[in-house]
Amino acid sequence: KQTNKIPTMKFITAALCLASASALAAPKKGKAPVARGSPGAEAWANAGPSEALPFATAPATLDGSMLGDVGFDPFGFSTVPVGPWFKGVGSERMGELADLTWYREAELIHGRIAQLAVVGFIAPGLFGTIPGNDWTGVDAYSYTNPVEAFFKVPGEALLQIFLFMTFLEFRRINIISEEGSNYQAGDLRIGQGDGRWNPFGLSYSQEDYAEKQLQELKHCRLAMVGIFGLWAQAVASGESVMDQLGASFTAPEYYAKAGYFLPEGI
Repeated sequence: KQTNKIPTMKFITAALCLASASALAAPKKGKAPVARGSPGAEAWANAGPSEALPFATAPATLDGSMLGDVGFDPFGFSTVPVGPWFKGVGSERMGELADLTWYREAELIHGRIAQLAVVGFIAPGLFGTIPGNDWTGVDAYSYTNPVEAFFKVPGEALLQIFLFMTFLEFRRINIISEEGSNYQAGDLRIGQGDGRWNPFGLSYSQEDYAEKQLQELKHCRLAMVGIFGLWAQAVASGESVMDQLGASFTAPEYYAKAGYFLPEGI
């Protein structure tokens, strides 16, 4: 029995030696497998110069094909897949949008709200406020600082705004679900075109229509930056925009006391 075990042990030892030698042997020549990166990594790997930020680069997802694309994406939002809209909601797949269209939709909606907010910050001080009554309070709508006015107006007035915004959101969602992947970002079926509400009779050429779309996009971006500045200044000063502008064009009190000492003609 012992003599039968010796050849078996020799065979196992030889197999282990061969395995160790093969592990230390040089690998065969050939193409090494290339690990494929994520879509975001590939977009940054193929990045190009940014028109908006000349000192930075823009990911390949911003190739200039979309209206208003100037390569501004320092945080790489366009490289992050967001998935289709409303996928899995309900019994069937609803509207589905491409990633950049999703971001353009958000940009336009926030920009339009910001434009209305800018008007709301300026108009009360420029054109005056609406009168109140005994039920709402005589001075309920007389505040020209929108930050202060938000806490002074009746809750029912804020509820009206909320319900109107809810109606617009449900309408927008229905349009997206009907159009699906053919949906155009920001389309509320208002303006020129068949089956749209066009109270001003707009009828632009294709080139002029694209120019108007670009103008709206630029106004949206400007309003989103502007409303933040208006809000921050209103919170810091406690005064309306027009009150602050009016004060900047009046002579300060110390000037009236000190007089004007510069030579004549200056």
